[in-house]
Amino acid sequence: MRVELQPGESQESLLKRFRKEVTKEGILRDVRRKRWYVSKSEEKRIKRAKAIRKMRRKLRKLRERERRYR
Repeated sequence: MRVELQPGESQESLLKRFRKEVTKEGILRDVRRKRWYVSKSEEKRIKRAKAIRKMRRKLRKLRERERRYR
């Protein structure tokens, strides 16, 4: 990726534009994810555990809503 200084642009706005591009393209997310090697089976295990946590949170919220309306 390349970000060039435009005429009359300050260094701060250039840096801001650069950060926005990096965020948009997901470069940092990929770098953090690829920092260590994770096997396919480990990825599946992590994904499954994350899905379970998400479902439990959803159920907890539903139960709280039901209690409020009783």
